[in-house]
Amino acid sequence: MTVHVATSPLAALVPGEPVDLVLDLGSAHPSSHPGLRLSLEVDGDLITTARAHIGLMHRGAEKLFEVRDYRQALVLANRHDWLAAFSGELGIALLLERMLGIEAPPRATWARTLLAEVGRALSHLAFLGTFPLDGPAERVRGIDGREALQRVLEEVSGGRIHAMLNQVGGLRAEIPEGWTSRVREALRVAESALDEVSTGLFDDPRFEAATRGVGVVRPDLVEPYGLSGAVARASGYDLDVRRDDPYLAYAELGERLVVPLCDEGDARARLELLAEQARVALDLAEVSADRVDACGPGPVSVRMPKSLRVPEGEAYVWTESPLGAAGYYLVSRGERTPWRLKMRTPSYAHLQLLEALLPGTRVGQLVPVLASLAFVLGDADR
Repeated sequence: MTVHVATSPLAALVPGEPVDLVLDLGSAHPSSHPGLRLSLEVDGDLITTARAHIGLMHRGAEKLFEVRDYRQALVLANRHDWLAAFSGELGIALLLERMLGIEAPPRATWARTLLAEVGRALSHLAFLGTFPLDGPAERVRGIDGREALQRVLEEVSGGRIHAMLNQVGGLRAEIPEGWTSRVREALRVAESALDEVSTGLFDDPRFEAATRGVGVVRPDLVEPYGLSGAVARASGYDLDVRRDDPYLAYAELGERLVVPLCDEGDARARLELLAEQARVALDLAEVSADRVDACGPGPVSVRMPKSLRVPEGEAYVWTESPLGAAGYYLVSRGERTPWRLKMRTPSYAHLQLLEALLPGTRVGQLVPVLASLAFVLGDADR
């Protein structure tokens, strides 16, 4: 973190004179400039006003969509949330399938559900495992579980971070023989890692002191700021796209699709919900692996023409990404490229919340508050 301090000449003379702080938080990616800038006014160590400046990582994906064909659009959508690449490409694939009026084969639908939940657990473990505590540097918690899930994702897709496994009509490649058995083994490792994280984090008195009652999101802020995911559910807002507007195979998962809720709204509640959501994701992944096996051998994609044109019109699809509700809006003029393709990302909405959330927060509480919001800067800047 780089801290630039600009003080008024009167600040040293007048007790309580506000001091402007500009914080560059980063770097968030090895090749980036610092990705998030916060302009804070502080009185002593109390934040009085806050403004988040984003766009420092902006790559213009939504404009690039307009000069890329639809298969290339999947590649771009795969990259904004680098902790959940499968989720980004899935949303575009579902959107195009709706416009084309096609449905992926059952084996592909269950495999997509399985992969989406593996990606969800991966994302949650990343935030939980790297939550900063005071004191000496500690190893990343739960890394064995993340690595086990990462290996099975890499095996089926060939990509460690950017899966690129979806295509319009299903999956790009067949599932390797015996892969679902290896997924179940990875799920067991991830479950043990999640237990380790929960014990090492939630039972630590430093975590309690840093998060209890800190960064409370009032329920009346959820809808005006478009909050979703664990950030909204920790304040009692009961929304999960998988349950409320089912896609893939979620309608068939029934009571296994548990949506944990609480109403404390503080940093601790948000992180505890991430842990509970990860447990649900591991359970749903296991059920989905069983259903993939039950489907037996069969196609994993609908045969599509080499040159893809989407009929003229418009459509909107939303999914429950690991960070919250993600939306995809397409306007087509019947060409090989979109006329307009807009993404609604949860990280963008959650960063807008900082202007309402941070005033009244101590400067020393800033890091736990930001860590509990579980945002990815590429997901905000796109």
